[in-house]
Amino acid sequence: MKITKLTTYQVPPRWLFLKIETDEGIIGWGEPVIEGRAKTVEACVHELSQYLIGKDPARINDIWQTLYRGGFYRGGAIIMSAIAGIDQALWDIKGKTLGVPVYQLLGGLVRDQIKAYSWVGGDRPTDVISGIKKLQAIGFDTFKMNGCEEMGLLETSKGIDKAVALVASIRAEFGNSIEFGLDFHGRVNASMARVLIKELEIYRPLFIEEPVLAEQAEYYPELAKMTHIPLAAGERMFDRFEFKRVLQAGGISILQPDLSHAGGITECVKIAAMAESYDVSFAPHCPLGPIALAACLHVDFVSRNAVLQEQSMGIHYNQGAELLDYIINKEDFNMHGGRFLPPLKPGLGVEIDEALVIERSLNPQNWRNPIWRYPDGAIAEW
Repeated sequence: MKITKLTTYQVPPRWLFLKIETDEGIIGWGEPVIEGRAKTVEACVHELSQYLIGKDPARINDIWQTLYRGGFYRGGAIIMSAIAGIDQALWDIKGKTLGVPVYQLLGGLVRDQIKAYSWVGGDRPTDVISGIKKLQAIGFDTFKMNGCEEMGLLETSKGIDKAVALVASIRAEFGNSIEFGLDFHGRVNASMARVLIKELEIYRPLFIEEPVLAEQAEYYPELAKMTHIPLAAGERMFDRFEFKRVLQAGGISILQPDLSHAGGITECVKIAAMAESYDVSFAPHCPLGPIALAACLHVDFVSRNAVLQEQSMGIHYNQGAELLDYIINKEDFNMHGGRFLPPLKPGLGVEIDEALVIERSLNPQNWRNPIWRYPDGAIAEW
């Protein structure tokens, strides 16, 4: 079998799908994208296609290493996201060729289900109570929300109180009938993170995500020593070598690589195994589409230390399409009590509605994250 063609489709709300065709008619799908930089990743995918056309798609490891090491400059958000989508599609082809789900090729199941969580509240959290109640009605009991709006480098007591009041209102309303993580989203610098984490401890959030930016990872151990709240990070780390340094330094309790950013299934299986060796949990980042979610699930189901799976149903970014709109076999991704079951079909287990993908790709949305500024005009972290 040989790879014959790569086709990309940018579709609403902010996703990029990749179709890899072979001379035997077996097709694989992947989701290579950086939110807000879809066209850049798309260009990278096609640039890398010179290493794919005419190659045997079964040689996933060799192709992955060639894509990664074949250029003198390597790594980073764009290249690793391009590799990630290609890798997903190759595993899809291999599973379909052999007639089994990808997790069977990775050693088989270590669990029968994985708990999912859902976003509430948007970029600037509002209406969180009603949002949680709506999601409870369809079976969710675990949530994540942004922990604050833009946070000043020297934030006022009023700003700190506003962030804490939101969390206090959730515990007051729901007690411990739900669990929720708080995403600082890299909006908080190290000095303010110390203050905010201390104030939030009494409300016992499930975790605090990106307490500081990945570029400031040297603060993770220091912040971890001052709190009992588990710290999570990883959505803006792109290969096992970045994760290696974080694991060696300590401080992070939950690793959150993104299967569409961090080299795909091949790389993230290794990252999960590295995390297990440090007694660190694994919870893939996934505010994206159905192919990315399917890839995450296959890694979750072979990784003993996987604890939670993010999914994008109803997320505030989903303007123009929802999580399962582009797939035919929606029933395979139904949740049961807020949990996903293993995909049953060969490959990634996603049957793409290609006609709809083509139709929607004719008018894609050029999504960009907002630019936030402080009152003095200086740019703030979104």
